Amino acid sequence: MIGRTGSAPVLEKPRRIIRPSDDISLGEINASVPVPPAGAGFAKTLASYLGPGALVAVGYMDPGNWVTSIGGGAQYGYVLLSVVLLSSLVAMLLQCMSAKLGVVTGMDLAQATRAHTGRKLGFALWIVTELAIMATDIAEVIGAAIALHLLFGIPLTIGVIVTVLDVFLLLLLLKVGMRKIEALVVVLIATIMVIFVYQVILARPDIPQILTGFLPSPSLTHSGQLTMALGIVGATVMPHNLYLHSAIVQSRNYERTSLESKRQAVRFATIDSNLQLSVAFVINTLLLLLGAAMFYGRGSDLGTLGSVFDALKDSKIAGAVASPVLSILFAVALLASGQNSTITGTLTGQVVMEGFIKMRIPLWLRRVVTRVIAIIPVVICTIIFGGEEAALDNLLVYSQVFLCIALPISMVPLVWFTSSKKIMGEFANRKWAVILGWLATAVLTVLNIQLIWQTLSGLF
Repeated sequence: MIGRTGSAPVLEKPRRIIRPSDDISLGEINASVPVPPAGAGFAKTLASYLGPGALVAVGYMDPGNWVTSIGGGAQYGYVLLSVVLLSSLVAMLLQCMSAKLGVVTGMDLAQATRAHTGRKLGFALWIVTELAIMATDIAEVIGAAIALHLLFGIPLTIGVIVTVLDVFLLLLLLKVGMRKIEALVVVLIATIMVIFVYQVILARPDIPQILTGFLPSPSLTHSGQLTMALGIVGATVMPHNLYLHSAIVQSRNYERTSLESKRQAVRFATIDSNLQLSVAFVINTLLLLLGAAMFYGRGSDLGTLGSVFDALKDSKIAGAVASPVLSILFAVALLASGQNSTITGTLTGQVVMEGFIKMRIPLWLRRVVTRVIAIIPVVICTIIFGGEEAALDNLLVYSQVFLCIALPISMVPLVWFTSSKKIMGEFANRKWAVILGWLATAVLTVLNIQLIWQTLSGLF
């Protein structure tokens, strides 16, 4: 192909043609978004790479985050702010590694793991990852069911079943294209942030305690706080997002064979990731502040999603003027966040299934099967506890704890691959990143073992 810069003809390398049948990650969207050539300018180039980070950030503010962050603030005040901060920093580090792995190797994390493990181990890792995705789906189901109940009075059991229909929403959104989906997600994130900034201002949190809360507390080793802290980590550092990011970052049509093009893609993918996750950190902080300011020290009000809704509706926030609109916005944002996570959860399911066991099935079938499996424990819980909302909130918290337990299984191969010069070449992690990556993996693993021991001790 011949192009022109001024009057001098310039030969341009042909772009790689991507087909869904190729053995690539998410072939339907791979290399589907054009990027400007080198020298196009920082702002224009950044704009073309912005988007994948937003899809990843959605997973950091799904209904699981809502209940763990609000519940953490309601039960322990501002103490767990340090957990939100540290887990967000760990998330930024890991997501940058994930994006870099996808750009440099052309493989997502599932494909890379399968390529460096045996068939049996790869299958076992796929099972654990699928369970983590289902745990995420449980959070989406519960969040959507509670939101439908709060908005329209739909019984929780029926609301859980209705969530199966979100497969049609997914199919509709996939038809509009990747860039439009990313734009929709960004608008939703901005909306959620504005809502919670306003609500937290009305709640009047204690500023000195907020500053103190960002410092680690020795009390975090106590059983209850440790469980909630791990729930926050599990809801913040999402294992399925590590697989997703390494795949969707390849949606940009950068030159796959050019080192310079890869350097640019890694640079702007990192900026995109850190920007979006910074927003997610702010939103998670706001959620915890809302729980602490509204519910801490109030005894029976434990900060369930329903109790937050009622408090907003009845103006139980200090200094607030009666405004049922606030409660409606809260429920709408909850419903929207769950539905938004539907997109990323389904795409991740496709990534891990194709990467670990090389099985391809239609997205709609994948969504139906995953959602039906996810609603079974939720329906059982609602029937046993008579549709009590608090029981679903507890189930949601424990689903996030399971995600934290599954996290090291994703972290170990990610840190290993991105630290290897044989795999990554000049893009291998720097020494400080290697140390921090393995340190985070070791700390989370030890905390998980302690959590399992405390849980088993409590049972017997």
